[in-house]
Amino acid sequence: MAEQPLAAIILAAGQGTRMKSELHKVLHPIAGQPMLHHLLDSLEAAGAARQVVVVGARREQVEASVAPRGVDIAHQAEQLGTAHAALQAKDALAGFDGIAIVCFGDTPFLRPETVARLRDRLLADDAPRVAVLGFVPDDAKAYGRIVADETGAISKMVEFKDATDEERAVKLCNSGVTAVRTADLWPLLERVGNDNAAGEYYLPDIIMLALADGDKAVVVETDPDELIGINSRAELAEAERIWQARRRLQAMADGATLIAPETVWFAHDTVLGRDVVIEPNVVFGPGVTIADNVVIHAFSHIEGATIASGCSVGPFARLRPGADMREGAKVGNFVEMKKAVLGPGAKANHLTYLGDATVGANANIGAGTITCNYDGYFKYQTVIGENAFIGSNSALIAPVKIGRDAIVAAGSAVSRDVADGELRLVRAEQLVKPGWADRFHDAMRKKKREGR
Repeated sequence: MAEQPLAAIILAAGQGTRMKSELHKVLHPIAGQPMLHHLLDSLEAAGAARQVVVVGARREQVEASVAPRGVDIAHQAEQLGTAHAALQAKDALAGFDGIAIVCFGDTPFLRPETVARLRDRLLADDAPRVAVLGFVPDDAKAYGRIVADETGAISKMVEFKDATDEERAVKLCNSGVTAVRTADLWPLLERVGNDNAAGEYYLPDIIMLALADGDKAVVVETDPDELIGINSRAELAEAERIWQARRRLQAMADGATLIAPETVWFAHDTVLGRDVVIEPNVVFGPGVTIADNVVIHAFSHIEGATIASGCSVGPFARLRPGADMREGAKVGNFVEMKKAVLGPGAKANHLTYLGDATVGANANIGAGTITCNYDGYFKYQTVIGENAFIGSNSALIAPVKIGRDAIVAAGSAVSRDVADGELRLVRAEQLVKPGWADRFHDAMRKKKREGR
């Protein structure tokens, strides 16, 4: 089978009115990543050397989102149908000679393996001119229908609006994902007319044109869940449910223990090591990497964090972007970290905020300790040395450095550096008045009896 370069044309010009949102439909996230980017990742993994996103409504949002990826942009000024949209990519792919995969920006679950199957079918010995991806859903709804024989050879494709009752009874549906050689694609698209119920230029019409030319068109069938389209908030929630269910199964297959899998929520890029234990009601935001033998206790929220082997997190912990826990470190209940390093074996067991801080190996951060890192205008660093002991309810007012083996006494507000091995105690002097409380209580009880 001769190799041919692959390009992808992603149609993302529609209004997406059913989402009822100011955000473009294809930018709504699944697992913390816009659905369009899920699709772009799959196409890239399938070997698409070129990717063209066709934009229209709210084009500036889509263009800004994909700009870092270096994809090409084509503009469909008027939404005249899917064939018209695909044709707008012609200039962007000028000079490209290979296979084009036309797909839709709101189908984030299209897999690289399926794209490869579609490409390979187009390159098979029987040399079909067009290959289209089909599926058999539980409810065919208003999908276009594919009439094909047992070998997958297509005899007719029809949009639901234009189908007869007999054609609507066909179960095989058209996903719209289509593979065509670019040398064939542009001439076919230019011949598509709009003599149909909607007055639109339909992409599936290129199959009927190819058949009319005496050429062959074929269907490749795949799982309906892979081709789920997202047009509403309810469908977005269903897509999230499907994605999360798959990711949980993958996590457990890869060697993680999920005590209550249905309560754990992953991000698109969460990385888990082996023998990680995740207790119920844990949420991962983007950018989390967890090494082997880590325990994440219940009700923790982790985003943008790196957690080394042997660490323990939570319960009720929050790790924000830049949190970096080194080997064997521990954060307990109601601890928050942001842009902070907790060194090997260091502990912050409860009720602590560590922001813009570096904590040395085996240091102990007492309950209620906070790093005061912000003065209303700028952020400052707190550095805590190895084996330091920070007593409970201490405030470390940055910029400040606590030395190795130093001790900060409980209740201290430290605004100057503490040297190695030093004890720092910053408290107001205690005032003792013997018998004062007894006299106060006697006076108050007397007033209460007298009704004052």
